Amino acid sequence: MRLQKYLAMSGVASRRAAEKLIAEGHVTVNGQPVTQMGASVAQADEVRVDGVLTAPETEKHYLLYHKPAGEMTTVSDPEGRATVLDKFRDYPVRLYPVGRLDYDSEGLLLLTNDGDLTERMLHPSREVEKVYLARVSQQVTPDEAKRLERGVMVDGRMTSRAKARVLNVTPLYSEMLITIHEGRNRQVRKMVEAIGHEVVLLRRVRFGPLKLNDLPRGMWRELTTEEIDALKRL
Repeated sequence: MRLQKYLAMSGVASRRAAEKLIAEGHVTVNGQPVTQMGASVAQADEVRVDGVLTAPETEKHYLLYHKPAGEMTTVSDPEGRATVLDKFRDYPVRLYPVGRLDYDSEGLLLLTNDGDLTERMLHPSREVEKVYLARVSQQVTPDEAKRLERGVMVDGRMTSRAKARVLNVTPLYSEMLITIHEGRNRQVRKMVEAIGHEVVLLRRVRFGPLKLNDLPRGMWRELTTEEIDALKRL
């Protein structure tokens, strides 16, 4: 089996992220670092990532977590900040986040040990929708919302067509639903900045078929069978 597929089946990461781990020297096979793509492993081989033994897991787990602001969406943080995985250290299997929410954002985050599903949900060709509730500074006009929908310049590139709906406008702020299917760094915040406003609060309320609904901040639940089936149909 290819090493990157082995890591994905072990729940370490998606295949694309596993390739990066290999290239950066995080992976050893039978005690020897492996950095070349295309390396194969057998069932009897000992595979470790940063010294931690890994093995393919037959039972897959899927959790929906309401990430609060102030947590990193990473396995660990060099600055010692809290991560989304801190409260799952005692979970029976190792979990990994599907995609990211930035440190200051909150909302729906999927955690799983299913690397193949992670790959499918994050691949650009799938165009999986992500819906955000954004509280935005000042009053957003209909023309500005349409600019978001047509695409704006972010980091030197135009964003893909999006959906933007203004829910409420007050003298000090506006509330919007913004739907994207790209995954650029801090994309929604930068899109809003491109039309002259600032995101004050950002909460992801839907990811593909999954909805946050009334799950309290900082809490998690297992996905239902229907939700898992919906993900696998993507």
